[in-house]
Amino acid sequence: MLEPSFRDPVRISRRVATLGVVAAAALLTACGGDGSTNAGATATLAVLETTDLHFNVRSYDYFKLAEDKTYGFERTATLVRAARKEFANTLLVDNGDTIQGTALADYEATVSPIPCTQQLSMYKAMGALGFDAGTLGNHEFNYGLPFLNQVLGGGLDVDGVDATRKCAGAGYPMALANVYSSKTQKPLVQPYTLLERSLIAKGTDGKEVKLPIKVGVIGFTTPGIMNWDKRFLEGKVYTEGAVEAANKYVPELRAKGADIVVALLHGGLDSSAYSPTMENPGLYLSKVAGIDAMVMGHQHSVFPDTAATPAYSQAGVDNKAGTINGVPAVMASSWGKALGVIQLALLWDGSKWVVNKAASKSELRNIQSKNAAGTTVYVDPDATVAPLIETQHQAAIQYVKTPIGQTDFRMSTLFADVGDPGAIQIVNQAQQAYVAAYIQASLPQYAALPVLSVSAPFKSGFQGGSDYTDVAVGPLAINNAADLYLYPNTVYAVKVNGADIKTWLESVAKRFNQIDPAKTGEQQLISSFPGYNYDMFTTPDVQYEIDVTQPVGSRIKNLTYLGQPINAAQEFVIATNNYRATSGKSILGKLDGTATLWASPDTNRDVVIDYIRKNPAVTRAANGAAKSWRFAPVSVAGPVVFSSGANALAVAQAAGLNNVSLVAADDGSGKGTSKYAVDLSR
Repeated sequence: MLEPSFRDPVRISRRVATLGVVAAAALLTACGGDGSTNAGATATLAVLETTDLHFNVRSYDYFKLAEDKTYGFERTATLVRAARKEFANTLLVDNGDTIQGTALADYEATVSPIPCTQQLSMYKAMGALGFDAGTLGNHEFNYGLPFLNQVLGGGLDVDGVDATRKCAGAGYPMALANVYSSKTQKPLVQPYTLLERSLIAKGTDGKEVKLPIKVGVIGFTTPGIMNWDKRFLEGKVYTEGAVEAANKYVPELRAKGADIVVALLHGGLDSSAYSPTMENPGLYLSKVAGIDAMVMGHQHSVFPDTAATPAYSQAGVDNKAGTINGVPAVMASSWGKALGVIQLALLWDGSKWVVNKAASKSELRNIQSKNAAGTTVYVDPDATVAPLIETQHQAAIQYVKTPIGQTDFRMSTLFADVGDPGAIQIVNQAQQAYVAAYIQASLPQYAALPVLSVSAPFKSGFQGGSDYTDVAVGPLAINNAADLYLYPNTVYAVKVNGADIKTWLESVAKRFNQIDPAKTGEQQLISSFPGYNYDMFTTPDVQYEIDVTQPVGSRIKNLTYLGQPINAAQEFVIATNNYRATSGKSILGKLDGTATLWASPDTNRDVVIDYIRKNPAVTRAANGAAKSWRFAPVSVAGPVVFSSGANALAVAQAAGLNNVSLVAADDGSGKGTSKYAVDLSR
């Protein structure tokens, strides 16, 4: 597999192969000489997509130290091999957010950094499948540019990085068109790669024929990297919009002979007006002339979506056809849960291939399904993957088992949505103590301001019944702390006033649907607003009620600080994370970086680990019982319901939530969750 060259950003990768299968150079010439005699030949090219793998090589939960069959690249690999048997021509691409997300990722990046000569375990596993190309997601930048330079093989010509370094690399060419080096004003990574291959086609006489094809692959990531990893990227790189970059480089690809162009967009769909800083510009990128297929990601969602209420239904989105503004597209969930498949129908006109978009189709192939009896079944892991990373896998397990404390209660986000602070309070305590200590020592001008903290239930069921923080009573180890704080965010401190706090809380109360008190039928409490954005206080100092019968923006009642109505003008310091402080403008206008008074270098997770080490006796009374908020009491004619982990009512009861009851052990979603009711009158 040819390594990409990052020193020449417009270099063309030339790999001579039958798509999906290594072949001889002789296959580049058509059986009919120059190919003109084969005009009218047809072929199908299956574009296979993985996205947002987040270093889930194995179907293994490093937080729970147990197998989890619901995800894992080792199972997606089985789907890839099956697709290659089904289709004569395949192109396997990865859409980014690949190198971060598990304890194994952190272990190889920060705990015991891999040497230059060694591939990341994620890339090593992907090497077993022979990826053709990929792009970078926002999380590729989480560990800094020197580390990224190493794991991509070298060549990032940017300040603070040794561009001449030659390392093992990813094993497949990367393409990224909309991130530039401030040093060179050239793309940080080659904007595209042009793959010269041979297609197995069917001639007009029905016989098999091999014909040449040039596939252009171009990549885009979200400009949000400039906020989220500002400490690593500011002054070193800059971004442009996906549409602007596509308009610049897609014509170049076409001019260099690309028969088809596949866009790898580490972003999804958003119907807001286009801007160059747009996080999810898929609706607009699909309209750029010359793009034949588009793979998407970042939003951890699915497209096409066959559900009765699909994830995406904006104008131009066709879930039945699997197209965005007529362009075949896929978004293959996350963590290796699915394989995206775009079947491009191709026609040879005698000199080049033409895509018949109307005859093309897109689909997702999932690693889990239901059999005839209604039982969930899982694709078996590809047996070649696990042995490749076994040594590193076991080393990461030993690392996360390192003891740091003890807890006398089950620390869980299973009922965080209805008021249990059990897994959130200790995060807030750690963040508050860390920021307060720094301000006293280094920012005396803010020493008189109260320091508060907000955090959210980062694991709140989006991925299914096992997607909750759930730490058992007993010893606390590093894996438990990583479960308490899922992401490698860094601690930020922002300065706000009492009115800002009210606005902040009103915004995140979008987590709840508006409940009609007169309705006698079931009403779902939880909306589509992400749990990881549902910031909450967990301190006796701040108290408030949420009236879910009121419209968005009018829900926060009786907001007090130290027992008194909060003063709109009083200033506070809030400990949070870099994502919220710099890209939370939709929550609070000044959460665009302008309110930040300290951007710390330390991750929230490390701050939590350090706090537990210093306070190893974790108790419900001291660390898991401070309820800052409750629902405003209201009588509702019918049941108000929500889903959470299976058969976990005891967790709610132990947290003192006596207004929660179990409705059904299986809520019918197929996600391993139960249905609960909450009595809003109590």
